[in-house]
Amino acid sequence: MRVLGIDPGSEVLGWGILDGGPLKYRGVAYGVIKPGRRAAFPKRLSTIHNDLLEVIEKYQPDILAIEEAFFAKNAKVAIKLGQVRGVVLLVGESSGLEIVEYSPRLIKQTIVGYGNAEKLQVQEMVRVLLKLEKIPEPHDAADALATGICHFHHCTP
Repeated sequence: MRVLGIDPGSEVLGWGILDGGPLKYRGVAYGVIKPGRRAAFPKRLSTIHNDLLEVIEKYQPDILAIEEAFFAKNAKVAIKLGQVRGVVLLVGESSGLEIVEYSPRLIKQTIVGYGNAEKLQVQEMVRVLLKLEKIPEPHDAADALATGICHFHHCTP
């Protein structure tokens, strides 16, 4: 099984590819999509769409694991994040991927053992779990890998 983990964001979207099965996995690749902070929002969404399609075409994942929406204090931020998630879900669905969603709290609980873990704790545990020499950076990519790892811990064979 090949999983594409996604950490959605309108300025930086993290992605990570993992191979394996329940509780046994390895990292394949990770990165970020940066549509440009100064670009108009519709242009950012288009860049996310196109770049994510390229990742899917290159790595051929079976499953798209994405962080669920959370309640933001700023309504504008929450709406933009929802629009980014919509683009990601559309790309996944149109590419024929199985789509699964995990709450940020469950991802952190799975990776670190604590649902309110800090970014650096998640990065370090992703490094340990994937036996990487250094922590994956930026944190958006580490969060995407963490989302994929979470799927391997919660999927049924």
